[in-house]
Amino acid sequence: MNQNSLQSNDMRGVSRRRFIAGTGSVFGAVALTGPAAAIPAPAAVAAGPITPGAHVPALVIGTGYGGSVAALRLAQAGVDVHMIEMGMAWDTPGPDGRIFANTTSPDHRSYWLRTRTKQPLSNFLGFPIDREVPRYTGILDAEELGGITVYQGRGVGGGSLVNGGMAVTPRRENFGAVLPSVDADEMYGTYYPRANAGLGVATVDPAWFETAECYRYARVGRKHAQRSGFPFVFVPDVYDWAYMQQEAAGTVPRSALAGEILYGNNYGKKSLQKTYLARASATGKVHISALHKVTSVSPAAGGGYTVVIDQLDTGGGTTATKTVTADRVFFAAGSVGTSKLLVRLKATGALPRLDDEIGKGWGDNGNVMCGRANHMWDPTGSLQSSIPCAGIDNWAAGGAFAEVAPLPTGIETYASFYLSITRNPNRAQFSWNAASGRVELNWQTAWKQPSIDMARTIFDKINAKEGTIYRTDLFGTYKIWGDHLTYHPLGGAVLNRATDNYGRLHGHPGLYVIDGALIPGNTSVNPFVTITALAERNIEKIIATDL
Repeated sequence: MNQNSLQSNDMRGVSRRRFIAGTGSVFGAVALTGPAAAIPAPAAVAAGPITPGAHVPALVIGTGYGGSVAALRLAQAGVDVHMIEMGMAWDTPGPDGRIFANTTSPDHRSYWLRTRTKQPLSNFLGFPIDREVPRYTGILDAEELGGITVYQGRGVGGGSLVNGGMAVTPRRENFGAVLPSVDADEMYGTYYPRANAGLGVATVDPAWFETAECYRYARVGRKHAQRSGFPFVFVPDVYDWAYMQQEAAGTVPRSALAGEILYGNNYGKKSLQKTYLARASATGKVHISALHKVTSVSPAAGGGYTVVIDQLDTGGGTTATKTVTADRVFFAAGSVGTSKLLVRLKATGALPRLDDEIGKGWGDNGNVMCGRANHMWDPTGSLQSSIPCAGIDNWAAGGAFAEVAPLPTGIETYASFYLSITRNPNRAQFSWNAASGRVELNWQTAWKQPSIDMARTIFDKINAKEGTIYRTDLFGTYKIWGDHLTYHPLGGAVLNRATDNYGRLHGHPGLYVIDGALIPGNTSVNPFVTITALAERNIEKIIATDL
């Protein structure tokens, strides 16, 4: 792989939390411009609340990457599927005519059952930026777990709703450390290409990149990286690049160029609603219950599993409790959601034969953030696309890959902003606290130090070369590193440990894990393409042998 293009496998030529689960800037102050137009609704997905007493052949808990793959492939194999989603459907415009809130104006749609925002960047120029919001089942969950805040998408489409869409296939030489029990030839020959095609992955046109004002910040990042001897690489994404060029030309309503991403993207982003879930809907065999939360899974007397589900209102209250049965259950609630549910079910006796590895091997993908203050002759631009498209690769030499992220404040900041993915070896464990009746995570903030050290292998060198300094106003008062969060939770039900080598849970036939909980803590890049490809691999085997 060369210095000019970090390509998805089988993507030849160049044609993901801004970025929250991918790269993450948190505020865009660019006003919406261009002609008025109706918001295109996400691709319709067959929906309808599940009824008490229902029996379903396959029940999928969650509608993120792994769950969407499972639902599509099961439906294509002729299996009726019902998906249970804790969040909302996000298919109806609000009073402002938009489905999703703008990043600069968080409202009730923005956060999952919080009364105050908890943005990844808490401060700017010495001022706190969080604000009060009405409690609501909003799109972004900032879940605080034992020393770390985990950002997760809530809604039909899961994390695809709120990440930056950076669709990166790991370098082949790094894959053995990511999933050691998986055949790399199969992944790179079949499943990564299948995932990239299904997700609609593409790379920014490099010629347009060179002149686009909205990527001035990325070109500054490139100049600094290359002058310090680091490879600068283009990064594939699932944004509609043709639409972004139209945004820049002023011929369509702005989306990425209006800073949208943290609380959803109204136009150009190819979330799962527009890809895997749209195709699943077209089969007529997939139904979704939004605002439903699975609370129990246990063996049913007549075979299969009894599943208890709470129906929620938009204040988070339970309006009904339903009991259904399913022949097979696929856990796809995300690394945190799946891990917490399985740990509780094992500890409380609902699924007593689950493996003792359940809850172990959880990591943060080595996420750490920082900003640099540039010189006046290196403006990064007042107009910045919220979709990152490039990064700095020092994985082999320093254990860090840094995404050049936007900071779209609507004003010139002379700042460069980065999310680093690092080779952090620390792993945490979920466990059941019987006294509190809660699942807890034992992550410690101090465990972020290896990530900081690895990120420094890039940014200390750039600062020395450029004569620049770190920003100290983004994560608190005089704080350089964003070491309190992750956009990329991974692990908790690790493949070939808590499950067999295809995600089958030990001890309970017919139960499967098919999401990021399978991956032990790190992917070396943004993880959703790997989650998707692994799900493609696993569901193909499950359909062939279990059904």
